[in-house]
Amino acid sequence: MGLIRRVKITQRAMKRAMGVSLCDKTRIEEIRGRTRVTDIDQRLAKLKWKWAGHIARRTDGRLGSKVLEWRALTGQRSVGRPPKA
Repeated sequence: MGLIRRVKITQRAMKRAMGVSLCDKTRIEEIRGRTRVTDIDQRLAKLKWKWAGHIARRTDGRLGSKVLEWRALTGQRSVGRPPKA
């Protein structure tokens, strides 16, 4: 979330550099229509899912596809501190 927040701040600064400020009191949809720029968190989420799909389709046996197909062990963990070796 920290990265998304910093990127949003940067995007806002770029919009101010283009001449769009908060004092104009224009709606965000109008600003996006004028600048033809999508919201950065939506764009990042779309790219993240696109990358996940790319990783899931790989069939060369690399670690990324193994991690996506990993299943947790079933059963109960023992209670308490592990024994000393």
